Amino acid sequence: MKVTVSRKAHFNAAHRLYRKDWTFDQNDAVFGKCNNPNFHGHNYELIVSVTGKINPETGYVMDIKDLSNLIFEEVEQPFDHKNLNLDVAEFANLNPTAENIVVVIWNKIKKRIKPEFDLEVVLYETPRNFVTYNGK
Repeated sequence: MKVTVSRKAHFNAAHRLYRKDWTFDQNDAVFGKCNNPNFHGHNYELIVSVTGKINPETGYVMDIKDLSNLIFEEVEQPFDHKNLNLDVAEFANLNPTAENIVVVIWNKIKKRIKPEFDLEVVLYETPRNFVTYNGK
């Protein structure tokens, strides 16, 4: 039997959507307001879900406190109140779209949990706009 445990978290960050190899007009046509050269921000919300077998000794799939600490170390601490384009190494050459951000978060967390666990990350850029990634 497999069970999924989930933890919510949030961070606030600024970014700009653009490609360095495109002209301003090309970027503006594709990314619109999100191409603002002075950046813009979001109050990101995320849900990290780990699925696995219940440990018969503890009754846990994963200790939720460990998951909370992992999210803090891998996501909140490096991303919160940062400019993703300028302050976060993973986005130095990667456009920080919600799609790319969720994949980066998934990769950072996946390397810190047991390989037999399944992982899904849902990232809300706004209350109505969100992306989901499960490694597939």
